[in-house]
Amino acid sequence: MIKQSMMAVLFTLMTMMTATAATLEEQLASYRTQGAGTFDAKAGQTLWTTSHGTDPEVGEKICTACHMDDPHKPGKHRKTGKIIEPMAVSVNPQRFTDPEKVEKWFLRNCRQVMGRECTPQEKGDVLSYLGSL
Repeated sequence: MIKQSMMAVLFTLMTMMTATAATLEEQLASYRTQGAGTFDAKAGQTLWTTSHGTDPEVGEKICTACHMDDPHKPGKHRKTGKIIEPMAVSVNPQRFTDPEKVEKWFLRNCRQVMGRECTPQEKGDVLSYLGSL
């Protein structure tokens, strides 16, 4: 009985990881159709950890201000205090399974941090970085 339960849990986890990988790959494929080239996780990490200036209300404009330096750990919105679930796919396999949410948050966060929308290349690079963790 325990062996069957363990197998069921393992199967469920593998299914979740496969679904996430497929969804992440679909998202990356979508960015390629929008003109992006080969994605680079290192470029995504650089974008993730680069300051884009300061804002008098919130301070430094950088992804890690809310999402933290370690994407494996929960973040915290610096204005509202709301907990943000980890961004690393290895810790949070459901993170990028809803393309509409992915686009919603890229739009909002890129505008806040960079003062503009992210390009399909930048989005793909960041997703490649977070998917590699």
